[in-house]
Amino acid sequence: MEPGLARVDYLQVGVTAQKTMRLLPASGKKATQKVVVGDQDGVVTCFGIKKGEAVPVFKTLPGQKIARLELGGALNTPQEKIFVAVGSEVRGFTKRGKQFLSFETNLTESIKAMHISGADLFLCASYIYNHYCDCKDQHYFLSGDKINDVLCLPVDKVKCITPVLACQDRVLRVLQGSDLLYEIEVPGPPTVLALSNGNGGDSGEEIVYGTSDGKLGLTQITGSKPVHKWEMGNEKKRGGILCLDSFDILGDGVKELLVGRDDGMIEIYAFESADEPVLRHDYALSESIASIQGGCVGKDGYDEIVAATYSGWLTGLTTEPVHREGGSGEELKLSQEMQNKISSLRNELEHLQMKVLQEREKYQQSSQSSTAVSAVPAFSVNEKFTLNKDDASYSLTLEVQTAIDNVLLQSDVPIDLLDVDKNSAVVSFSSCDSEPNSNFLLATYRCQANTTRLELKVRSIEGQYGTLQAYVTPRIQPKTCQVHQYQIKPLSLHQRTHSIDQDRPMNTLTLKGQFSFAEIHSWVVFCLPEVPEKTPAGESITFYFQNTFLGTQLESTYRKGEGYFKSDNISTISILKDVLSKEATKRKINLNISYDVNEESVRHTLKLIHPKLEYQQLLAKKVYLIDALRELQVHEGNVDFLLPKYRSILEEADQLLEEYKRQPAHLERLYGMITDLFIDKFKFKGTNVKTKVPLLLEILDGCDQDGLIAFFDA
Repeated sequence: MEPGLARVDYLQVGVTAQKTMRLLPASGKKATQKVVVGDQDGVVTCFGIKKGEAVPVFKTLPGQKIARLELGGALNTPQEKIFVAVGSEVRGFTKRGKQFLSFETNLTESIKAMHISGADLFLCASYIYNHYCDCKDQHYFLSGDKINDVLCLPVDKVKCITPVLACQDRVLRVLQGSDLLYEIEVPGPPTVLALSNGNGGDSGEEIVYGTSDGKLGLTQITGSKPVHKWEMGNEKKRGGILCLDSFDILGDGVKELLVGRDDGMIEIYAFESADEPVLRHDYALSESIASIQGGCVGKDGYDEIVAATYSGWLTGLTTEPVHREGGSGEELKLSQEMQNKISSLRNELEHLQMKVLQEREKYQQSSQSSTAVSAVPAFSVNEKFTLNKDDASYSLTLEVQTAIDNVLLQSDVPIDLLDVDKNSAVVSFSSCDSEPNSNFLLATYRCQANTTRLELKVRSIEGQYGTLQAYVTPRIQPKTCQVHQYQIKPLSLHQRTHSIDQDRPMNTLTLKGQFSFAEIHSWVVFCLPEVPEKTPAGESITFYFQNTFLGTQLESTYRKGEGYFKSDNISTISILKDVLSKEATKRKINLNISYDVNEESVRHTLKLIHPKLEYQQLLAKKVYLIDALRELQVHEGNVDFLLPKYRSILEEADQLLEEYKRQPAHLERLYGMITDLFIDKFKFKGTNVKTKVPLLLEILDGCDQDGLIAFFDA
């Protein structure tokens, strides 16, 4: 059964953060629910809907930005007390808007995540978790990576307090008191947690998680070990997941899973079989969904999904039919209602236009006076720069609270811009001089009228590191621009992983010297993405990485005074050796560097690259032939005389061109990697083979794997 959901925009508040909107429980059987939302201007707004209009219940004064909003109350009673996290403080309001709590925590950083269960309050800053009971400190835990969300299993079902932290290093950490009970590895960095079915399922132990790369999963958290129930990939390449809720919107008596993503998708998953959910319905809004709730808001008897978007719009997807069936009397009543609404909107619009004209005149006068002060309008940008495992590219997402006019990209390292299907902006490149200013890329994206969100894709080259800068100019007067910087790291295409294959032939780089644990950790942070900036607790640490482009791997283990780096790709070791020795020289630290090269690893890496190389060369050849074959087709009219392989090229011409366009310079990148591998192999032997590179390129054009390996061995 397909729900006919109609979109209704209720109200706009300030910019909202993740999980800052909730629906208060209904006061009677037939009553509608009130919406409460906290924004980044520090205002808590509570409103209900009467005759399609938003009627405010209360609104607080502005202040510091609100990071989280949760509902609480005594266990097994309606949860109608409102709690907000502001800076390092938690404030409590009644449903009428009276403040009854102001609890200043002992956290030195701002609160990032919050969960409330009866008298228990769970708070997380970047790396620190604190548990309070009746505002008294109970437990404390220091996490190894940033904490994105926190949840506690329902106490009435599980009988003990079991907090779960969603951490950036692809791990859910389950705690007992102040100690780590166990860790659960998940397929991506988890951004949001929710109790399955809203109550943790029959056992109370089931939690749903969503990741920043768009994956969903359900895990049962027992007292001794986790039980993975289901896991869903992101086949449709949609955005990261920001919010989850359980609600029966289809009216079949079973709660569906509601999912809000950062590309504006709202999804409804139904549980038809016990195995895993099935996507039943989706709806696209134009900006990221910060919070999602199911309930009855607009009209009693009609359920709906309420979403809060990044720029502060509260939008409902309601089951109430927009066009009512019925006789002419019904239509007449409807049109009268509509006419009243339209005339009130017209009056409001005229009033706003007058106000804008008055303010504009006021601004013109003040800007021309002798005591004029130029005011730069402030605007907030929601940004995300992440590595995609599937195509080894970086996604840069920029979202602004008003429409974007243009975005200028500038990079001081060579990077490729890749095509994004969802992107409707017009891109133009400027020629740049790479020599004096080290400018390798200047590209401008001009956006269409109402674009508030822009997604770009870039691919970097390992070994070349620097900064990518985005200059964001929105459509506001006076013209103003914000600059955002993103570091392209030396091993930028590596991604953290939970484990690696120890049977591969590995090359080892060993560093010894007078450096502290914090110093070598800062060098690793400089070289590799996804490493927490805070120095890990303990004496030593091991991280595992995988190269998303080639599938080669890296293991790094280090402590005070020594570091060991193992990889099956000799180029990775070469890049690390160059960058680490440069960083140590900057700090005037004397390093003793030794390496152990495994000859077999070069063959192994070539075998990993070769299938990709063959595929790209074949694609390039096919694309090269398309024009000639199409000309033949025009002249001859009939192409039955062609060999089947040429006929298939003509049939698939559009897909081939599309794929080739989506991956520009892919073949050159592979050639570059093989050339680097060749140079690095002999560099470790102390031989310079740069003069042999043209010969290598000739062999590569021939695409013969055995010939290539023989050339490397010679």
